Amino acid sequence: MIYLKTDEEIELMRNANQLVGKTLGELAKHIKPGVSTLQLDQIAETFIRDHGAEPAFLGYGGFPNSICASVNDHVVHGIPSAQTILKEGDIISIDCGTFLNGFVGDSAYTFCVGETSEETKQLLRTTKESLYKGISEAKAGHRVGDISNAVQTYCELRGYSVVRELVGHGIGKKMHEEPEVPNYGRKGNGPLLRNGMCICIEPMINMGVRNVVFEKDGWTVRTKDGKKSAHFEHCIAIRPEGPMILSSFDYLEEVIGKDI
Repeated sequence: MIYLKTDEEIELMRNANQLVGKTLGELAKHIKPGVSTLQLDQIAETFIRDHGAEPAFLGYGGFPNSICASVNDHVVHGIPSAQTILKEGDIISIDCGTFLNGFVGDSAYTFCVGETSEETKQLLRTTKESLYKGISEAKAGHRVGDISNAVQTYCELRGYSVVRELVGHGIGKKMHEEPEVPNYGRKGNGPLLRNGMCICIEPMINMGVRNVVFEKDGWTVRTKDGKKSAHFEHCIAIRPEGPMILSSFDYLEEVIGKDI
């Protein structure tokens, strides 16, 4: 069942999502060569708790940490570790969630570690741009497939592949609600978008083949060919005047700038 949110509930969701954005902004200050992904996880957990919220990922389905930290060929759900040390030229996707006043916030951003190659930057730019292409289709009266097709078309025309085993999702009092929001599909297909729906759109785009491998740890997903993958996510609400982005990249862009 798809739950439509009231204006008051959407405002509570915006607060939870803005805290995610602020947490990503705090992490942006620390993403550099020599830092472990476990250090980033600890910074995030402390920041979230200091702002009166709970880390939404910690313990969710048994996940052991407060952020997902996915480096290079890891697509999503990377488990933070003291042994995973960031190096110059890496990329790291950080997916973060908060639970605040009964609602969940969820957003992700892929960061460059130091100076990365232009080829890698182009993957990140395209993935981020495809997120906003999808958001532009998130209007009342459209369908989920309009979002999905916009993401897929934008990325594939530029030579990238779209992960199919993992999708975006509805969100609210729970992390994952209906509907699923794939990053591939046909226009006019899928559930109808209605005022009050809240969804997470999250392109997961590979530099090489779209195929992925699920690691034995039960969480980490990596590309089958070992090539890099990028992941960006916003939480949005469907409103009469158009899509409302509840999460924010503004705080992290104050640290790293707007251009990848």
